[in-house]
Amino acid sequence: MKIVTWNVNSIRQRESHVLSFLAREQPDVLCLQEIKCETGQFPAAAFRDAGYEAVVVGQKAYNGVAILARVPFTATAHQLPPLEDATPQARYVEIEVAGLRVGNLYLPNGNSNGDAGYAAKLAFMDALAEHARSLLETDTDFVLTGDYNVCPTDEDLAPGALPASDALVRPQTRAAFRRLIWLGLTDALRALHPTGAAYTFWDYQAGAWPRNIGLRIDHALLSPRLAERLVSCEIARDERGETQPSDHVPLAITLA
Repeated sequence: MKIVTWNVNSIRQRESHVLSFLAREQPDVLCLQEIKCETGQFPAAAFRDAGYEAVVVGQKAYNGVAILARVPFTATAHQLPPLEDATPQARYVEIEVAGLRVGNLYLPNGNSNGDAGYAAKLAFMDALAEHARSLLETDTDFVLTGDYNVCPTDEDLAPGALPASDALVRPQTRAAFRRLIWLGLTDALRALHPTGAAYTFWDYQAGAWPRNIGLRIDHALLSPRLAERLVSCEIARDERGETQPSDHVPLAITLA
């Protein structure tokens, strides 16, 4: 099974990019973030014509997540349970497919709205950890994938790409990510490629792409039994060089 995550930074601007990727790579499941449209505006019909059904959690102009799958699935969550009473934001959707759960998340950046914005980022990470714990307690196989807006270590960003005060690299942010790992989850890319630059994001500003000033902020975390099935984890770096690309590129995992 091939599962891909991709922050497309507006599905209406990148619909043709996604359709081309689906035709070329034929993933079983594609998790999209930052679709930036309401649910009813998502181009589900175009993807259905390509052989993919969609579950969408949209929001006007901001955020938004969707999962496309060419195999039968059931939607199991449209928001993280501990956040159900919070102000709704389209940041999480989950399906059950082929005997496993696939959670697709767009974690808050945390750099806007001051202390409250950063607190919201940490609250989301706490909710994600509690959800992961509940899945582990029920012996569920799962992957939590998407745009985490976290560089877990200094090796996950180009030198000088971010100041130490940035929400993506603060000690509290990295500690919250480690909490997921300490629960027993496996960072798919680092399991197979333990060291080296492996970026998934290059800003549109300051020549970040040609200068390779990148960040690794898109991740796939696997539950223990699922980690044993991990065959490959690759970054589709060439997508960043396409015409009018997203600032993120796809991250693909293959499971036996």
